[in-house]
Amino acid sequence: MTTTSSAGTGRPPAHGRRSRWPWVLLAVAAVLGLLAVLVGPRVYARLQEGRAAAPLSTPAAGASTPTAPATDPVLEGTWAVTGGTAGYRVDEVLNGQDVTVTGRTEQVTGELTVTGGELTAGTVAVDLTAVATDSANRDGQFRRLLGVDEDPTATFTLTGPVPLGGLDVGAVLAVTLPGTLAVNGREVAVQAPATVERTAEDAVTVTGAVPLTWSDVGVQAPDLGFVSVEDTGTVEFAVTATPA
Repeated sequence: MTTTSSAGTGRPPAHGRRSRWPWVLLAVAAVLGLLAVLVGPRVYARLQEGRAAAPLSTPAAGASTPTAPATDPVLEGTWAVTGGTAGYRVDEVLNGQDVTVTGRTEQVTGELTVTGGELTAGTVAVDLTAVATDSANRDGQFRRLLGVDEDPTATFTLTGPVPLGGLDVGAVLAVTLPGTLAVNGREVAVQAPATVERTAEDAVTVTGAVPLTWSDVGVQAPDLGFVSVEDTGTVEFAVTATPA
């Protein structure tokens, strides 16, 4: 009777082949892990590019800079904020990849006052509990960092007059809004670049962006090693107001 063996066929014993499989699997897992580290952030960054909302405030073509009070009596009086959007824009760095994140809410209220052709008073309040991104985990961290449970509202308050000369129907003015931004129980003096557009005789839209250093409002930008948040961000708002 003739017997065969692995030595006679020139093939390694079956148990030898099986013993190499764990090492092969570990090598494959290591390669896949490396690819996830190297490629994952790039893929995530590309995905976020389409998810970040467009800036609420952009330079308006043809906007004029007023130097004198408005002369239209229709502008005089109190204007109530009847709608709008507000939120924040911040840059993250994920394993070396820059990612822009935006949070938005339409829970915005406020009031504007025009006296003698100038914007003399104004407040815009934002419900921070309603600000949302595409990630519930990120939103939870945002609320925790800003102490939203204790102070759920962010408020911008005008602190100086702004002339509105030339604010006719269809006109757009480029202005700077001096004010204070109250967030997380802190108040910060800011100068907010903004535009004021008169979309109808009885309607105006105010759009602005407030640059903010998080430490100024008692917030330390998160740094988890593989992902970090830049020390500065932007608070954005676009509100529509009509006569109260």
